Amino acid sequence: MMPEQPNLLFIMADQFRDAALGFRDADPTYTPNLDGLARESADVAHAVSSYPVCSPHRAMLMTGQHPHRNGVPVNINSNTGAGLPPDIDTWSRVLQESGYQTGYIGKWHLEAVTAEDAIWGEGFREGAVWDAYSPPDRRHGFSFWYSYGAADNHLRPHYWMGDAPREEKTIVEQWSVEHETDVAVDFLRTVDTSEGPFALVVSHNPPHQPFDQAPTTFRDRYTALAPEELLTRPNVDLGTPAGREAVEKAPDYFSAVSAVDEQIGRLLASLEETGQRENTIVIFTSDHGMQLGSHGLMYKNVPWEESMSLPFLIRWPGHIAAGRNERTLIGSVDVAPTLLGLTGLSDKIPDAMQGTDVSADLVDRTPSGSNGAGSAIYYGPPAPDCGPGIRGLRTADSKLLVDCRADPSRPGRYLLTPRLFDLRADPYEMRHLAAMEDARGKEYCVQLLHELEVAGDTWPALEDLRAMVADLDRWSP
Repeated sequence: MMPEQPNLLFIMADQFRDAALGFRDADPTYTPNLDGLARESADVAHAVSSYPVCSPHRAMLMTGQHPHRNGVPVNINSNTGAGLPPDIDTWSRVLQESGYQTGYIGKWHLEAVTAEDAIWGEGFREGAVWDAYSPPDRRHGFSFWYSYGAADNHLRPHYWMGDAPREEKTIVEQWSVEHETDVAVDFLRTVDTSEGPFALVVSHNPPHQPFDQAPTTFRDRYTALAPEELLTRPNVDLGTPAGREAVEKAPDYFSAVSAVDEQIGRLLASLEETGQRENTIVIFTSDHGMQLGSHGLMYKNVPWEESMSLPFLIRWPGHIAAGRNERTLIGSVDVAPTLLGLTGLSDKIPDAMQGTDVSADLVDRTPSGSNGAGSAIYYGPPAPDCGPGIRGLRTADSKLLVDCRADPSRPGRYLLTPRLFDLRADPYEMRHLAAMEDARGKEYCVQLLHELEVAGDTWPALEDLRAMVADLDRWSP
């Protein structure tokens, strides 16, 4: 093990939207600790959740593989039958096999649900079992384990620790984020880095709903604001059902964001106290965002920036320059190879990983103008109004969305309608361009087809996309 190999502290807060970072001057949020981290970090402007819902993004993040390769093409619960295969390559296993002391604290949501989980986990919620126990041989290289599957009781969370069997979960009478921070701080204080660097993931469920299950310390700051001060994005209509729900829930959501920030401050302080700040890569991110009324929607798993755009702050003193990084795009599948590149293990990136290692774009020696992965695929879930789901392509300055609906005249085939958004001129995606009448739109349709084929996507409308691309010449530029 090279002594100069860095430690890694990877912090993820579920449903923490990019606009909720206080220094963005977007949402009216108070996040002094993340603001401070941002001043010392590269702030990746184009970090994208390719499938903005919990399990699919997390699976791509861990494996560097697209959904139809990694076994998690949908959100995991007892009705979907999905789960991360135990033998799949993950960045955490590579780090463990390379001498890293690995640990995972908090929400996992990658384990296939079994019948026993209905008894020993959280139980039924929304017509399904979401929580699941991960046996020691299914933890993908994490040696220290203090985790659960997917449970939303933030004020009375439970965890499975170490080698504890399924029936021996630990129930805690404490806010989950505060408790997980206690555990993480203890890990940082006791880990012996003379035995190898550490790689610790701290995965908080809040600010994911229920939003009111959080400390009320900061709530008065937000209840004092008028609806127009709470929800400032021009694509929010306060008169819609989603707008009214957002007005009702925004104070609790923003209050949870501030409370999460407070605990992240404790975690960062522990690095200082233990003398590990200078040789530790710190990353703060999320798995997806939240609409909060934008485009008439409340939550996630939709192709809009409020749902797709991620915070991605990365600090490594002396190696990564602080400031806004506009040149690098990092999608869900790019995180795994990038972590291996940052930790000096680029030669051990598994061949099965489909993402791009953008670590060279992040370190100081990077030539100006590099843009790393260049684009990220968007995967939309099947739905009554869009058949097998839509597909899209996100670049640094544009987004192509290909809407899909069944063709009534051709059973088993689909009608596709591409839409193009200029994210620089129209950051709130309030008007789309006719993609097939724009040279960029045509180019992106060709690129999307290529990337879906390389990814191994099983989208039922793929043949229709091929036909559309083959007939591009008939569309005037």
